Amino acid sequence: MTDVDRQIARSSEYLDRTRERRLSLDSRAKRRREAEILKRVGRIAAADVAIIVGAMIVGWFVPLGVGGAMLVMALLVATTLLLAFVGGTPEIKAERLAETPLKALPLQTEQWLERQRPALPAPAQTLVDSIGVRLETLGPQLATLDEREPAAFEVRKLVADQLPELVRSYQSVPEPLRRSQRNGRTPDQQLADGLKVIDDEIAAMTNQLAQGNLDQLATRERFLQIRYQGDGEAG
Repeated sequence: MTDVDRQIARSSEYLDRTRERRLSLDSRAKRRREAEILKRVGRIAAADVAIIVGAMIVGWFVPLGVGGAMLVMALLVATTLLLAFVGGTPEIKAERLAETPLKALPLQTEQWLERQRPALPAPAQTLVDSIGVRLETLGPQLATLDEREPAAFEVRKLVADQLPELVRSYQSVPEPLRRSQRNGRTPDQQLADGLKVIDDEIAAMTNQLAQGNLDQLATRERFLQIRYQGDGEAG
């Protein structure tokens, strides 16, 4: 096999892994949407049944007549529309991730990150997909981790603090400047480099949690090698 053939093979494997990660994320997003729809339908059904039962009880004592029936129908329509379009899952704010219970943090972070994905450059989108898959793997491991453990603090610092801060720092850079070099790299490149570091860190955390190495995880030194304007911040 020539060097060209090996390079083609590596590129093909990379594209296959990227495609698999994207399909996995799309599948989970679809399941969440379906679950939300079922939840709304359940709420609508429960509310409508309550209205009908209430109308029937009132009807035993006071004849509703045509006007009463029309009122019940209007109430059913209004309740159905209200529950169908209002009261869904609220948008996740990066500022609230720090307050999220540890066991729910990976899913909440993944959902927040998925909302940011369309506005990020293509290389960063690929890394966001990879991080999403790693967060899914990390989730069950955090379900039994005590919030007071130093390891829990390290996980929360990376997932709820450093990751959102990296993305928000990039987003604070005016769009025309994101492909302009400064200190040898563009903000697009800095974002991708930072996401790669975080991707690797989550993978290392997952492995250490799987092996029960909580002490090692708690004492790992983390350094995101990202510099914007020479002071560690984007913008």
